[in-house]
Amino acid sequence: MTEFLGQSEQEEALLAAAHGGALHHAWLLTGPKGIGKAGFARRAALRLLAESAGPAPGLPGDVPADHPVARLIEAGSHPDYRVLERLPREPSGELARNIPIDQVRTLQRLFATTPSQSSRRVVIIDSADDLERPAANALLKNLEEPPADTLFLLVSHTPGRLLATIRSRCRVLRFHPLDDAAMAAVLGAHLPDADAGEIAELVAAGGGAPGNALRFAGLDIGGLEAALADFARTGDPSNAGRSALARALALKAAQPRYEAFLERAPSFIAHAAHTRSGVALADALALWEKARGLAAGAVQASLDPQNVVFELGSLVAALAPKAATVKG
Repeated sequence: MTEFLGQSEQEEALLAAAHGGALHHAWLLTGPKGIGKAGFARRAALRLLAESAGPAPGLPGDVPADHPVARLIEAGSHPDYRVLERLPREPSGELARNIPIDQVRTLQRLFATTPSQSSRRVVIIDSADDLERPAANALLKNLEEPPADTLFLLVSHTPGRLLATIRSRCRVLRFHPLDDAAMAAVLGAHLPDADAGEIAELVAAGGGAPGNALRFAGLDIGGLEAALADFARTGDPSNAGRSALARALALKAAQPRYEAFLERAPSFIAHAAHTRSGVALADALALWEKARGLAAGAVQASLDPQNVVFELGSLVAALAPKAATVKG
């Protein structure tokens, strides 16, 4: 099974340009978060660097893990390969909010020499959305006057926020949500011990983005979805369902599942809104706005998890049938 499963169109476009001798120096990989853009960029970099390093068994095609280029990249020591991404901050280890200009400036040492392991080098920005404004301007200079034999792969979840001048220097490679079959295949490859039921639940929760689905693995995402569906169907008139879920997710050991619930509750309401019209649609959108705002700030503001879960559950329960008109 190819590592580019569900992304064959993008693979063909990039490799055709590379093999045809007309590889543009900068590519902007766009699409929803969690859809596999960063993984694609890394696999594409490995493939292109391995091919340009010279003939080797197994190429062209998937690059084996024991290939010299693969080993160098895995060790973080390939001299012609760089990834700019948010770095952990000391002492907390939490990722920095942005990619600063100092990280972009480190590329100048790379560009001061010619590629040493092959005929090209690759720089990945994961993601370009995280660049501070000075860092974005510094990168723009490299895109305007690209170093010889250098390929830039810029990952972006919200390309509309990037500098227009950065977008104009890049060829766009668009990624779309995977269908259920591709999602199941990707998840099955990453989760060989998961049963068919869990894979199906993760496919449903992932929304075509395997990266999102993988974050929910082992968290009984199906149980959360069932609870949300029950609240929306019955309104939980006795408060018993919301209270029980709030107590369960407030436990320290349940933190990963709590964070999954923070994602799924607003998404559940958004999905419900798509089935409604008129006043019912307006009401659902208002509930979604409230849920999104509460969930987005819950962890950072250290809000009480039990109260947050109960409140989010109440917003979902407000979807329960009243006099609203629901489209069939």
